[in-house]
Amino acid sequence: MSNAAVHEVISPLEPLDSVSLSEQVYARLRTALMRAELKPDQRLKIRDLATQFGTSETPVREAIFQLAREGALEIKPRYFVRVRRLSLSQYLEIRDIRLQLEPLAAERALPHILSADIEHLSTLHAKLIQAEQDRDFPAALEANFDFHFGLYWRSGMPTLIELLESLWIRVGPLLNELYPFGHPTYEDRHQHEVVLDALRARDGYMLREAIRQDLLEGGRNFLRHLEAQEGR
Repeated sequence: MSNAAVHEVISPLEPLDSVSLSEQVYARLRTALMRAELKPDQRLKIRDLATQFGTSETPVREAIFQLAREGALEIKPRYFVRVRRLSLSQYLEIRDIRLQLEPLAAERALPHILSADIEHLSTLHAKLIQAEQDRDFPAALEANFDFHFGLYWRSGMPTLIELLESLWIRVGPLLNELYPFGHPTYEDRHQHEVVLDALRARDGYMLREAIRQDLLEGGRNFLRHLEAQEGR
């Protein structure tokens, strides 16, 4: 994705009197990273982002410094900023942590899930499948994020959510390589369907395992792709 394309994927700022400009810019860049709207090694120009957001360069710079401290961006000499690319070992470390935390978030969300929530998640999954069929991969990535965090956000555990989001700002950009190089495949049913069944049955164990298997089984081809890339 070129620098110009950043203008197409990050929404402009809206006035929020209670939140500082740097926090607004930070929140929007953070969301863009988690939702795979930015790609590994993509360059970000502070001046361009300031123009896009309608701010001075100072709040953009502060937001970028914060995201660099969190491991999502890299700052090179003369304000060369780019989205960080995870190595295979870094990806596997984050995956191992996600395998522990995401099933927990899903299980803790279970008591708070209403029938309307399940219906919404089902709609998001259908959107994901349709986007894959249409080869609209950005839409597929966004639907996948919305499906997972649409569940996790209902856990009522803000510290856990903060941890998960801190992982996704680092892994999100790399997921751009999920399609078409590591397209998720499943031996039987799509694990999202199992998640939905577990929610309807109020089965916590089934739900935890479905989340784990979605990451392991659904990410199998993606891991092979990353291993091949690392071996070059």
